[in-house]
Amino acid sequence: MIQFSEIINTININGLAIGLATFIAIGLFHPLVIKGEYYLGARCCIPLFTLTGIVTAIASLLTSHQFISPVLGEVAFSSFWSIKEVREQEQRVARGWFPRNPRRKATDSHENAGTEN
Repeated sequence: MIQFSEIINTININGLAIGLATFIAIGLFHPLVIKGEYYLGARCCIPLFTLTGIVTAIASLLTSHQFISPVLGEVAFSSFWSIKEVREQEQRVARGWFPRNPRRKATDSHENAGTEN
């Protein structure tokens, strides 16, 4: 008969832990995109997300830990995905779905063009 201690010793929680870390990272990157575009604009956000993605991708490659390496890789690709999301956030602001920062100059092309869609 299998004992409880044997079951506990065979359970691998890495998959669930990585899934939770992915869920948390996505949950953190969503407001980072919105607030980043609002306060910094796409011209600042895109290089920051690119740099974060490159650094965490390299860190993922250089880390041999079975939990930390995939989590760093997930953060890297969340950063890369956020680059696309910043552009889409610009469009959402132009359409009036999100507020425009009144303190930031209208230097981005979508802000000068108005709402075309």
